[in-house]
Amino acid sequence: MTRPGSATRPGRALVGTSGWRYPPWRGTFYPPGLVQRRELEYLSRQVTSIEINGSFYSLQRPENYRAWAEQVPAGFVFAVKGPRFVTHLKQLRDVAVPVANFLASGVLGLGPALGPVLWQLPPRMRFDADRLARFLELLPASTTAAARAATGHDERLDGRALVETDADRPLRHAVEPRHPSFRDPAFTALLREHGVALVLSDSAGTWPVFDEVTADLVYLRLHGQGELYSGGYTAEALDGWAERVRGWRDAGHDVVCYFDNDAKVHAPTDALALIDRLG
Repeated sequence: MTRPGSATRPGRALVGTSGWRYPPWRGTFYPPGLVQRRELEYLSRQVTSIEINGSFYSLQRPENYRAWAEQVPAGFVFAVKGPRFVTHLKQLRDVAVPVANFLASGVLGLGPALGPVLWQLPPRMRFDADRLARFLELLPASTTAAARAATGHDERLDGRALVETDADRPLRHAVEPRHPSFRDPAFTALLREHGVALVLSDSAGTWPVFDEVTADLVYLRLHGQGELYSGGYTAEALDGWAERVRGWRDAGHDVVCYFDNDAKVHAPTDALALIDRLG
């Protein structure tokens, strides 16, 4: 994604799903007989962005990222979810090397398809200004800076690290907190200082809603209406989200929106309905 040139120039709005490999989608959203290896190719022609979530569970490899980039059309954008080892196990403590490992694992292999990086925090994690500030300082603002940071990887990545980029591009980040202590104004001040987006997460009331723009990127995660991961969005709700996305976009913000209500195959259909509303 490109940064808008000014506050009066419209941004770019991209809509898609969190992930793409879901057995219930096969034969329902995905056409009967479509082989699994072509699911990304198919979905990327229907939506404009996808959030890679496999990177949350384990470090991927450069060949995976390169293969994904080859399957999508020009102009397509991937968001990449940062590893839970950093966010959930370490809870952002002493994570310079784990962040370097993530950056070296192949993320840069997405090339021009690399979009924002999502850092989803666990519900038990409380706001700690010093800890968060140290973490935000680790986050590279460009692919060149990411390649440089990736060289700090440990021996586990020896022989499989990707520590170079094909071009110098902006690299943006977003943080999704899930504990009410993050309502502290010091949190949003830190995000603004570092140009990091605060995720607006709709979770059917499961986690707090943080609805504040802190960067030139607006990052939406829609986890389900009424029922977490399963509830489909009504036409009225989608109309409302479309109006908000247009407002942010027209104000010069780039917007990414990912539907995570995959359990009953709502995510891809809701994404298509929102794309239709945005024209």
